[in-house]
Amino acid sequence: MLFPMEHTKPVTRAFGILTAGGDCPGLNAAIRGVCRAAHIRYGMRVVGIANGFRGLIEGDARPLESEDFSGILTRGGTILGTSREKPFKAQADERETVLDKVHAIKANYRALGLDCIVALGGNGTMTTSYLLSREGLNVVGLPKTIDNDIVGTDRSFGFHSALSIGTEAIDRLHSTAQSHNRVMVIELMGHKAGWLALYAGVAGGGDVILLPEIPYDICAIARHLEERRKSGKTFSIVAVAEGALSREEALMDKKERTKYRAETASPSIAYRVAREIERETGMETRATVLGYVQRGGIPSASDRVLATSLGTAAADLLAEGAYGRMAALTGDCVSSVGLDVPADKVKTVPPAHYMRATAAAVGTCLGG
Repeated sequence: MLFPMEHTKPVTRAFGILTAGGDCPGLNAAIRGVCRAAHIRYGMRVVGIANGFRGLIEGDARPLESEDFSGILTRGGTILGTSREKPFKAQADERETVLDKVHAIKANYRALGLDCIVALGGNGTMTTSYLLSREGLNVVGLPKTIDNDIVGTDRSFGFHSALSIGTEAIDRLHSTAQSHNRVMVIELMGHKAGWLALYAGVAGGGDVILLPEIPYDICAIARHLEERRKSGKTFSIVAVAEGALSREEALMDKKERTKYRAETASPSIAYRVAREIERETGMETRATVLGYVQRGGIPSASDRVLATSLGTAAADLLAEGAYGRMAALTGDCVSSVGLDVPADKVKTVPPAHYMRATAAAVGTCLGG
């Protein structure tokens, strides 16, 4: 982490701040951390950009004063608003080209008198931030995502809060599963990485945990559940990441998999897995999809601390003029990495990760 001298004149005089992609707990805490440190410690001018990169394209921005980022530490969502606008991704039905959008961003960056943009977001946001830095703009990134799948940081704010919500949901399903002698399948977020399902599954005592990193064999899952039933355990909990897939699906390309899933007429992976379990075992099975509930509400104490620490680290990067970087947590240190590190990458659960071994050690089936 950078520790510039208090009296050092900051390189950055004015910066814009935006939140992009999906919302998550901790965004406002991070905004507060950046803005308070930049304003109070360094005297920087802060410009709030509305609705992510869309606001930067449209010039939808306003100055932020100290009262704007006061009292927001515990608030969920984002005071700036967000969108999934990706200026470097062309859409067939859009009139504006990528060139038009990038040109507008550059023009508004200059018109607003900015020395840098601070972008809070996940993988897509860090990729866009890196591409903007390649276009000559100064950008600093802050990693947020409940999926915890950003390369370059050990943890992203939003993950711990979502983990608490997911674990509580599994806890609550236990009583229903036990009362009705059912198998309960609960779906958690995680398109390409299973961090949330793995951690919540272990924390909630899941009997089966399915991850995108481990294509599952429904016969192996059925055997595990039947063994539990034979041992007198009349109910089971299955935690599944939304991006989990079967061994058969893993052999398909994206187009084939999309067609196959459309033909199954299931709204999501939880319902497919529930139907497969019921077909293979005859056990009464129900599915629950947490969906956007995982993103809502106030941030946990852990996420407030992490978001604040990463935010103040970003302010230090601004003061030093260390642009083109993302604030990051590595071990017990807050530092930074180049934006090229997370760009176009996903941090998946590695085969040798201790949490996979932990789950297996307590008898949890990981689908294989």
